[in-house]
Amino acid sequence: MTHGGLSADVHRRLKAAAGDLPVKGLKGDKRALGDRPISGTRLIRNWKGVEHQVVVRDADFEYQGRPYKSLSAVARTITGTRWNGLVFFGLKAQRSPAR
Repeated sequence: MTHGGLSADVHRRLKAAAGDLPVKGLKGDKRALGDRPISGTRLIRNWKGVEHQVVVRDADFEYQGRPYKSLSAVARTITGTRWNGLVFFGLKAQRSPAR
């Protein structure tokens, strides 16, 4: 605790208290949704001169009035090819190829 961290006792009590709380960002399929934007966010992407808008909802995404289970499914509809949805909408950096 030299640099102002929590004492071991406080850390233990916090862990015990947190153990009873539901984990935020998990749905029935138990996938972590840490990278997922919050509900109500509007994602805008220009693709080949056309602006595409996606609305993030609690359990899915809405694109052109239709529900989609993932951003990747929306990106595939827009481009016709497989994309990581987070990368396509600029929410995650694309990995550089290995050298």
